[in-house]
Amino acid sequence: VQLQASGGGSVQAGGSLRLSCAASGRTFSNNGMGWFRQAPGKEREFVAAISWNGGSTIYTDSVKGRFTISRDRAKNTVALQMNSLKPEDTAGYYCAASFLASGSSSASAYNYWGQGTQVTVSS
Repeated sequence: VQLQASGGGSVQAGGSLRLSCAASGRTFSNNGMGWFRQAPGKEREFVAAISWNGGSTIYTDSVKGRFTISRDRAKNTVALQMNSLKPEDTAGYYCAASFLASGSSSASAYNYWGQGTQVTVSS
């Protein structure tokens, strides 16, 4: 089972990036999916999560109104559209699959993790 994140890069503040996570080895169509991030010297933090059917989404306060999580169950993918990026969004971004059908802000609810993709936002 593998979660492959892609789409990271370097942008200026105010710019946009779209992260994508492709799952292989099994289907996660009945599982909640999430994105977390970790900046150098900081703990991993929750960013966004989506329920199994996409009907429910949750976001950390700092990205509300700027980031949008979505999924394509048929393609076994989840995406994170990031707009109005800020330097404080700079981090490695990780996608994860939960053993819960709903999304969760707790890392302990996820049992599959991708390798991460780097996002760097310059001022």
